[in-house]
Amino acid sequence: MAALEARPAPAAATDVFKRGKYTAKPITTCNAPKTLFIVTPDTEGTYPVLLFLHGYNICPCCYTNLLEHISSHGYIVVAPRLLSLCSLYGRPDINSAAEVANWLSSGLQPVLPENVVPDLSRLALAGHSRGGYLAFALALGNANVSMNLKFLTLIGIDPVAGANKCMKMCPKILTGVPHSFNLDIPVMVIGTGLGGESVIGCIPCSCAPDGLNYAEFFNECKDNCLGFVIPDYGHMDMLDDDYCTNCIGTSIGAIMGSMCKSGKGDKTSMMECVGGLVVAMLMAHLEGETGDLDAIVDEPGIAPVKLEVMEDSEP
Repeated sequence: MAALEARPAPAAATDVFKRGKYTAKPITTCNAPKTLFIVTPDTEGTYPVLLFLHGYNICPCCYTNLLEHISSHGYIVVAPRLLSLCSLYGRPDINSAAEVANWLSSGLQPVLPENVVPDLSRLALAGHSRGGYLAFALALGNANVSMNLKFLTLIGIDPVAGANKCMKMCPKILTGVPHSFNLDIPVMVIGTGLGGESVIGCIPCSCAPDGLNYAEFFNECKDNCLGFVIPDYGHMDMLDDDYCTNCIGTSIGAIMGSMCKSGKGDKTSMMECVGGLVVAMLMAHLEGETGDLDAIVDEPGIAPVKLEVMEDSEP
């Protein structure tokens, strides 16, 4: 289900998996509909914006290394702290994300460093885990809040739509029907190979259960979607190494994190892989620079960890 047509073999060179040329500055502000964790270049200039939605009961600061990696390539990342206590009821957080998106037009500029200007005509949406579900739900028009900005691309990082098939997120956006998502923007889905596995083999409980994880999101996207799987890593392996002790949202979040199977490889390389994929997608669809994304699609071996390109099972 690739959005890009066949191309000649690339030179297999890309810098998106490395830190970019900008110094990324973290900012926290409460002067918004939700408390925001913002990571921005601190160099004078005009930059595209990414709205990033975190996983269930995980503070946005747990993604500091990932968001700094993205921002260092010239993007302002805005991550609201979503506080819904009911993990399966997504509507309040979908509405909150829409309110934050609407706030950007008037509220973002004043909290940024001097001479750093957000370009909201180049706005993207992404999310991890439950936040990936929320991002898809928002892009599909499930907010009860009218949106005054348009997202140009959507990225789901190991999205999850429920605990199991009897406990799905509400609103229920997964239908089980291939290509059923009514999305007219380019989409990227990033999955993990260990996300669907249980830490305790005899207990069928995982952080990204089959039928509700990245594979189903990819299956229900149309042919404007790219899918990647990082097979040797788990659902939480792109977060900061110390997320459970330093900035997990609640004890519930810590318990959830302990239930997620983790890969044995270097976590920094995993974060760089996810960050690089996000940057390549943003460069392609916010800036019209497709070379890095083309190279990764054609030669996924250039990623810092093992990476597989998903193929559509439907004709």
